[in-house]
Amino acid sequence: MLGNNRRGVILWDRDRHLLRELAVMRVIDREQAKRVAGFGSTRRANDRLLRLTQAKLLRRFFLGTKNGGQKALYALSPTGANVAQVTFRSLRRTQNKVLVADFFVAHQLSINEIYCAVKYAPIPVPDARLQRWVSFHEPLEPGIRLIPDGYFELVAPQKILAAFLEADLGHEGLSVWKAKVRNYLQYAVSGNFEKRFGQPQFRVLVVTDSERRMQSLRAATASLTEKIFWFSTFDSIATHGFWSSVWLRVNDERHQCLVSLP
Repeated sequence: MLGNNRRGVILWDRDRHLLRELAVMRVIDREQAKRVAGFGSTRRANDRLLRLTQAKLLRRFFLGTKNGGQKALYALSPTGANVAQVTFRSLRRTQNKVLVADFFVAHQLSINEIYCAVKYAPIPVPDARLQRWVSFHEPLEPGIRLIPDGYFELVAPQKILAAFLEADLGHEGLSVWKAKVRNYLQYAVSGNFEKRFGQPQFRVLVVTDSERRMQSLRAATASLTEKIFWFSTFDSIATHGFWSSVWLRVNDERHQCLVSLP
């Protein structure tokens, strides 16, 4: 039973795993919690999230939805971080508050969708495994204003896929995007990537909220490079899978997989 909390809760391994994952994901909704913690039903997920919130291990607030409703969101509390022995990074949202529009939260939930797809969806390549995921809270290096939304390495037979991730919800202008492309290109040729991550090269996987936005970013990128950037949409990934043929290169209209079968 947890400490001196008056309500009390017995923590299972699944609960501790969820708390640790929240240190990475920052904020989650119920469906993401189900995928991360392996809840078998919505009822069970709702019940457990409520108990963890009542035990002050999680903080809960609500996000307004397009149809006028609202859904519950959960973030790690200082107590939860202490129990899970992870670093606490405050998410300054009032307990039980309803958020009408929150760019940070919407963006983080989108990043989490990619994270869940990378870490928890089956990889259709024999003997492939996720080696690591890295989250960033500061620029990759001094002098480059570049904070990726994530980085992962997939170890597959005879190959390691190293990729930065960009979750794009269309809130930035194309001039900002081009500056980001230039920063990635600068980082690619600087030699600092291999020094830090131990891999010779990387890709940048860009996931957008619409087909139209994806095509705009592809066109903007094409004016600077044809290399390293791969594009898809959240809808395509949700429908077909992250590891399926849902990816487009800058100047190639053939849909491709990130890792091919040997």
